[in-house]
Amino acid sequence: MKNIKTYLLAGVTALTLSSCNDFLSTLPKDAMSPSTTWKTRQDAEKFIVGCYDGWESGAALLYWDAGSDFAYNNFPWEGFTNIGNGSLSPSDPGWSFYNFVIIGRCNTVLDNIDKCNISDEAIKKDLIAQVKAIRAYSYFRMGFLYGGVPIVKKFTSAKEAQVPRNTEQEVKDYVFKDLEEAIADINATPTSRGHIAKGAALAIKMRAALYWGEYQKAKEAAQAIIDLGQYQLESNYADLFKLTGRNSNEIILAVQHKSGTYPLSTIGQLYNNGDGGWSSVVPTQKCVDNYEMSNGLTIDEAGSGYDAAHPFHGRDPRMAMTILFPGSDWDGGVFNTLDENLNGKKNPNYPSNAANSSKTALTWRKYLDPKDQYADVWDTECNPIVFRYAEVLLTWAEAENELNGPSAAVYAKINMVRHRAGMPDVDQSKYNTKETLRELIHRERGAEFAGEGLRRADILRWKKDGKMLAENVLNGELVRITGTVNNAVTDPTMRAIVNGTRKIEDRTFKPYNRYLPIPQKNISDNPKLEQNPGYAK
Repeated sequence: MKNIKTYLLAGVTALTLSSCNDFLSTLPKDAMSPSTTWKTRQDAEKFIVGCYDGWESGAALLYWDAGSDFAYNNFPWEGFTNIGNGSLSPSDPGWSFYNFVIIGRCNTVLDNIDKCNISDEAIKKDLIAQVKAIRAYSYFRMGFLYGGVPIVKKFTSAKEAQVPRNTEQEVKDYVFKDLEEAIADINATPTSRGHIAKGAALAIKMRAALYWGEYQKAKEAAQAIIDLGQYQLESNYADLFKLTGRNSNEIILAVQHKSGTYPLSTIGQLYNNGDGGWSSVVPTQKCVDNYEMSNGLTIDEAGSGYDAAHPFHGRDPRMAMTILFPGSDWDGGVFNTLDENLNGKKNPNYPSNAANSSKTALTWRKYLDPKDQYADVWDTECNPIVFRYAEVLLTWAEAENELNGPSAAVYAKINMVRHRAGMPDVDQSKYNTKETLRELIHRERGAEFAGEGLRRADILRWKKDGKMLAENVLNGELVRITGTVNNAVTDPTMRAIVNGTRKIEDRTFKPYNRYLPIPQKNISDNPKLEQNPGYAK
């Protein structure tokens, strides 16, 4: 794979002027002659490897929740601290997704693939469809995060490449056009793990439609995935996030990594200090608070059984499978982030005892458990999930509820996801209106997908009291719990005894933060780009 990628990246460069590359930040400057490429099917396939190389970032997926109320990024230079606390600016935009690298590679393939001698028309159509789906995903991501962005083509000079932004509607239309064409021609099953086939192309369409509020289109795409009959919920929720679960029939598409050649080092950044990690991205107590009690009641409902002194007890089982909380059984011992000293020594996981200890007193469990699945936590072949079947079911339910309100079919799909986790049926007498069921669906998505990179988009698109949900949940103090851990207690959920909170940081979210700022470097390179409103230069 490494040799293929090296060949690929050099080959793509031959088809774009280096001056244009500087402007679009798309490709390296080394080059191969076009006359030696674009001859065979194998040539095309090698170039398409480059379209997959970085089409989505496994690291970004694991960091993204730090841009929401569900997680915190401890180190500002890693790119998500300021997205989460609202201090981002054009000169300091955090992790930038304003990037045309993959789009440039996709355009190059689509401009040249007809030169290749591919005798089987179905194979050629499938290759083109994969590239169009990747390009659509890149435009969808940028369009949702930044609003309108330029729809780029092949340029002959850097000056010619200085083009204004297209509107967000034009980007949406372009995305759905690419996806419709891709879905029509793409294979029903992928040629190998990590490649896009019909289910993944439909999943891109489904998510794009849901995020942009096109509920009928989202529901139809979700139904088409269901009708494929290829996917089903994994019986054990926790298994999805282990190396042994990489081939689960629930996973529609994941970012592929290979130890030694294309590893994911981010896993090491997620472990707590005591496990040799950095605690770069950690869950928050707000994430914990989102989970229902195991009886289906929220923590603030009368009769729920919630005890603030023991906040981890009696909760939705997904909480303990997602979050490593104080008192948890962990790696042959008890996870303790509440006591400053242990056995007469400083506790390496106490929030203020080390730069690398979790500042929220919590750590993700997803993708980290068991620890011994990784020979080296800095050189892993963890494959972060991009799309899975549970999202299909909950998207169908959300879209149908927005279109027509509660129904037996909506409840059934939500219950499939809840049952897998060991949660009771939705209380239909309580969640019997579009508005009440909407709140439950929002909470359900939070419980199901915490730590998987979907939360920021959800709180941007959801509204409450006429405002984005982000305006409610990302303004104010972010706090952690304080207390102690009693190792003598048998039940892990009862070991932590919480007695207060401590401030981590202040967070703000202004309405203009709906869109990220276009990095100032890109504005400087292209004077025709207009900055998003609200962001000073």
